[in-house]
Amino acid sequence: MHTGADHLNQALFYHEQTKHHLTRYARGPHGLDWVNQPNPFLRYPSSLLPLLHFNPGTASPRYSSLFHSNFAANPQPLTYTILSQLLFDSLSLSAWKSAGSSTWSLRVNPSSGNLHPTECYIISSNLPKEESTIDLCPSFFDSPFVAHYAPKEHGLELRCCIPDEIFSKFGLDEYGGFIVGFSSIFWREAWKYGERGFRYCNHDVGHAIGAFAIAAAAVGWDVKILDGLGQEDLGILFGIGAGFNGEAPVKSIPSRPTKGKMPWIELEHPDCALLVFPSTPIKEAAVVSSSLPEINVNYAKLSSEISKLHTLKWFGKPNPLSNNHLCWDIIYKTAHAVEKPPTPDDQFTINPLRSSELILGASHIYKDSTVREVIRKRRSAVDMDGVHIMGRETFYQILLHCLPSGDENKQGKQFTLPFRALPWDSQVHAVLFVHRVAELPMGIYFLVRNDDHFESLKQAMRTEFEWDKPEACPVGVPLYRLVKGDFRKLSKQLSCHQDIAADGCFSLGMIARFEPTLREKSGWMYPRLFWETGVLGQILYLEAHAVGISATGIGCYFDDAVHEVLGLEDEEFQSLYHFTVGSPVIDGRIMSLPAYPGPQ
Repeated sequence: MHTGADHLNQALFYHEQTKHHLTRYARGPHGLDWVNQPNPFLRYPSSLLPLLHFNPGTASPRYSSLFHSNFAANPQPLTYTILSQLLFDSLSLSAWKSAGSSTWSLRVNPSSGNLHPTECYIISSNLPKEESTIDLCPSFFDSPFVAHYAPKEHGLELRCCIPDEIFSKFGLDEYGGFIVGFSSIFWREAWKYGERGFRYCNHDVGHAIGAFAIAAAAVGWDVKILDGLGQEDLGILFGIGAGFNGEAPVKSIPSRPTKGKMPWIELEHPDCALLVFPSTPIKEAAVVSSSLPEINVNYAKLSSEISKLHTLKWFGKPNPLSNNHLCWDIIYKTAHAVEKPPTPDDQFTINPLRSSELILGASHIYKDSTVREVIRKRRSAVDMDGVHIMGRETFYQILLHCLPSGDENKQGKQFTLPFRALPWDSQVHAVLFVHRVAELPMGIYFLVRNDDHFESLKQAMRTEFEWDKPEACPVGVPLYRLVKGDFRKLSKQLSCHQDIAADGCFSLGMIARFEPTLREKSGWMYPRLFWETGVLGQILYLEAHAVGISATGIGCYFDDAVHEVLGLEDEEFQSLYHFTVGSPVIDGRIMSLPAYPGPQ
């Protein structure tokens, strides 16, 4: 019988085992098996509801307005149009790219290696019938449903019709909410990155959470993780895993990396469910009050009703992704160890929205870009020009939107967009390597995102660090200069010798309060720390594109070399994700094509 300590130790073992070192990399494939590259599009062939498409400037607020505490997009009841818009602005394709004989798609939500392990599910009441939906799949308008989102088609595949007597007890109809679920296919990342792929899958979950939170805010909706549900609840709710529609059972996990035909490797791992609800109560005649919605989630009752879905009829069987596989055993052992049990006594709380508004002199930065314009032009830069200099006000403005608690507040509680989707206090900070910011000395800086960790950070890091507030830094931005100097070569070296870490305006490493958080909570917090880094990465992507430049997430870095630079000697704080922001170099050989209808 495994204990909580066993599960925690497995998480710690996995983290140590999958570190990159200056003298060796974590275990991965020796070359890429292109013949068995996983299909990036999972389908459950069944009734498909095609969704609507939207122009960049249509019905989309200004990007900068989202971060004001007084932002008020009147939330409308859930309809076919609103659901189409939410998915179009969060998880759909954004473009196709073509070079020579190769063609590949890009998505609104970023992914490590553009491999996209994250799948999405919608659990909702039946959509209201409209004149425009008469000829569409009737099941979505006649009954509550579970559906899988197909981004290539931008449509919903029916997985299950939920009887009214079950769905009514979910409690969603009381405030017009619905549920979005995320799952991961580890094989998609492990195919390229080997054992480290589990980390990257959880980065991507965080990016998806952030992407959906931003899209929801643009139409006056809010999101929050339903973290009182357990892993088994989520698997049944999404209708995934062994036991649904004849999917291959999970055989015993090999004791070492093993090649062969192993269909169970392609099974989805349920990650989290988001409750999506109007940010203010919906009233008749669209009169909206300023109060927070009153939402009570009874996790025990919800779990009980979810368990009944297992006996219902489920439609569609997932398509195979590869003919042969390579099982990295440590991924599946760790994923099992960190599965979250149900915690029915958890309280579901909605935090008030706090502002992270514009700093003085920064009104020109965003150029009135709409939310959709920023979302759909997001790209992961492949190279930076090594020349562009960012304005100091722009730099501070980006950091302000990276704070969980808003401007001029004690940092820690997650009140701002999109961090408010997370039900725990912030555990992630950022060490910044500033290369090209006007009127700001080059050097290493630190952004403290939870004030309760400040003294622990100072004690854990090098005693010679300055911890000085930089020039003209706004009072509400807890940024500290550690040391001046040109650290471009160092930042490149730390990020697996990648030029892009040195050629941007700044790069950063996300430093999590690590081992104490896992011991205080449990091993199931391990993937959630990566989710938080993904949410932070998502806002960095959007901020960069909103100010006219670009960014890239960096999953390859030398873990302990980063810790050595900072003076971190144990597992109290660990680096979980790297990032770089700067002006991209555009490759003229690559042709850009529309996302839809896309190449045939």
